[in-house]
Amino acid sequence: MRKWLRRIALRALAHYSVPFLPRARRPSRISRILLIRPDHIGDLLFTTPALRLLRAHCPQAHITSLVGPWGSELMERNANVDQVLVCPFPGFTRQPKPSFLQPYTLLRRYARLLREQGYDLALILRFDHWWGALLAYWAGIPQRVGYALPELRPFLTQPVPYTPGRHEVEQNLTLVRAACQRKGPPIKEAGPLEFNPSAEDNKFATRYLAERGVEPETPLIIIHPGAGAPVKLWRAEGFAQVGDHLMERYKARLLITGSSREEGLAREIASHMRSEAVIAAGQTTLGEMAGLMARADLVIGVDSGPMHLAVAQGVPTIHLYGPVDHRTFGPWGNLRRHRVVISDLSCIPCNRLDYTPEELEGHPCVRLITEEQVLEEAYRLLEMVKIL
Repeated sequence: MRKWLRRIALRALAHYSVPFLPRARRPSRISRILLIRPDHIGDLLFTTPALRLLRAHCPQAHITSLVGPWGSELMERNANVDQVLVCPFPGFTRQPKPSFLQPYTLLRRYARLLREQGYDLALILRFDHWWGALLAYWAGIPQRVGYALPELRPFLTQPVPYTPGRHEVEQNLTLVRAACQRKGPPIKEAGPLEFNPSAEDNKFATRYLAERGVEPETPLIIIHPGAGAPVKLWRAEGFAQVGDHLMERYKARLLITGSSREEGLAREIASHMRSEAVIAAGQTTLGEMAGLMARADLVIGVDSGPMHLAVAQGVPTIHLYGPVDHRTFGPWGNLRRHRVVISDLSCIPCNRLDYTPEELEGHPCVRLITEEQVLEEAYRLLEMVKIL
């Protein structure tokens, strides 16, 4: 009922907004493009193959990426983006909403800002982001391309079919091809996710490892245990056991990465280990973390943005998934090098992340993954890259 009422309200909003909107004429050529993607690191990395394709099709266009504050560093590093604008998208700040009206006052303010910039084309890259579609509509952008879902359709000039179960990278590529009205290269030739550490990031990684006695020839395993939703987390004891086994078997060093909020989790894992781990949680920027991951022989973690950052560095990875569908949001690339591990619960995937602390005990989909499952994949990957 709530979804039905929202669709009616959005159609009415589109209809009754028309007299108050600037008249937008279809441009003869596309010179200014706006990309709207409110998500966090992993989903933004999924857009990078589509950004390459967009730049190839529109080499002279000025491309602006509208992202949350959490995604600005990633997009500012992308050579296919000319400008980055930051918006604290409602529903994506991971903070309580200040008031019922706040999303709409914010929308009016940003619509006015975008209108002044004179965009010809807007791509709403998140499949269900009606707020972003409404923003492009109120900003008077003449061409608005997004997915043909009922909540978005009233605000779009070009609705594009959304295919459930298709990987997000493929969805983004499909949207760009539709917007450019070109077939483009086959999806299988889309290429990898893209995030390149700077020279300073690489110098940091070299210095950081040397100061902690990690020799260049020593195998390096990285564990990234944190995630944005508690239901995605694995057991600290499980990470500790896997880390100990890999360090002993391969004479490797172990690094635990994470944000400053995840430092406690990193220390908990280290406290369960027989061997000594290097705790890097809270000590790196996004670029510096990528620089460290680029040195790794294997990165292991739960479903999170930094794990896709590791994929973008081309190193072997193991991803522990549960509630989220890995076919849609899993690692992109050679699946022989990037492995997904899930438990055998029949409810996987439910694609729900907002479980309360009281509900978490009844949703152990990630916690039920066994150490043996993870180690089996780790042995296979490490033997493949010849860590002996």
